[in-house]
Amino acid sequence: MKLVTYSKNNIEYPGIIVEGNLYRLNGETLIDVIKRGDFEPLERVNDYTLLAPIPKPTSCRDGYAFRQHVATARRNRGLDMIAAFDEYPVFYFTNHQAVYGPGNIACMPDHFKQLDFELEIAVVIGKQGRNIKADDADGYIAGYTIMNDLSARTLQMEEMLLNLGPAKGKDFATAIGPWLVTPDELEPYRISPKAGHTGAAYQLEMTCHVNGIPVSKGNMADMDWTFAELIERASYGCTLFPGDVIGSGTVGTGCFLELNGTGKLNDPAYEPQWLQPGDLVELTITGLGTLSNTIVAETSDWSILNLKK
Repeated sequence: MKLVTYSKNNIEYPGIIVEGNLYRLNGETLIDVIKRGDFEPLERVNDYTLLAPIPKPTSCRDGYAFRQHVATARRNRGLDMIAAFDEYPVFYFTNHQAVYGPGNIACMPDHFKQLDFELEIAVVIGKQGRNIKADDADGYIAGYTIMNDLSARTLQMEEMLLNLGPAKGKDFATAIGPWLVTPDELEPYRISPKAGHTGAAYQLEMTCHVNGIPVSKGNMADMDWTFAELIERASYGCTLFPGDVIGSGTVGTGCFLELNGTGKLNDPAYEPQWLQPGDLVELTITGLGTLSNTIVAETSDWSILNLKK
């Protein structure tokens, strides 16, 4: 199933895509529908706008599950790979009140100082659980969706000098969508996880185009830590709820930070690329569709950097 949240006449509704057509589902939100497990289509809907499948997640975590991305980004900065990467999966919390679906994403002036996309896949938790074991964790996944963890790299690097994780550089926008695909639809792509790991894995090609130009290509099969393992870690001593979103972290080659670093390493004259106002960012993942966002500039010229002493 492809589950959605859509807007019609400025009112949000849960829906389901059936043979390319959208039908309303019974419930106030898609989280309500997931909790109840009733996906019977009601009337067909025309003239709608797709929103994020879960516009207001109960929480939003983002993992660090692709070794290639971590290793390459560190190599580009002259750093060795972190040995602890293979010991346990990690994640950080991002702003669950700043989630976008397809469409425009407004950014402030300081965001455009090295504004970046991040090509990721995410899951939505479908039932409440605590201290969930990896062997059981796939049963808590309501569905999969595409995630773009937009990143203001200048702000991110400034704040991380203080030995805290990313916050201000990440809190302005995370895009997910265009819909939530239930696990049964991905069964044709299922493969074994990497050696020593537990949980579902899938052969899903992941690409990013900016203004129609391909810039990134990876595969979910390269994910080292599985979502089952991320869920086990996230739920240890902590209750997960229906509507919680957990991202995979960036696939290898899946952001300009990594691509620019590799380009500079290979050619000192390489010109770095960052997102600009008007750019169209299209993330495509096999079986999950395409998440399209246009980056726009907010009209305010206020600057967070004015807070500096």
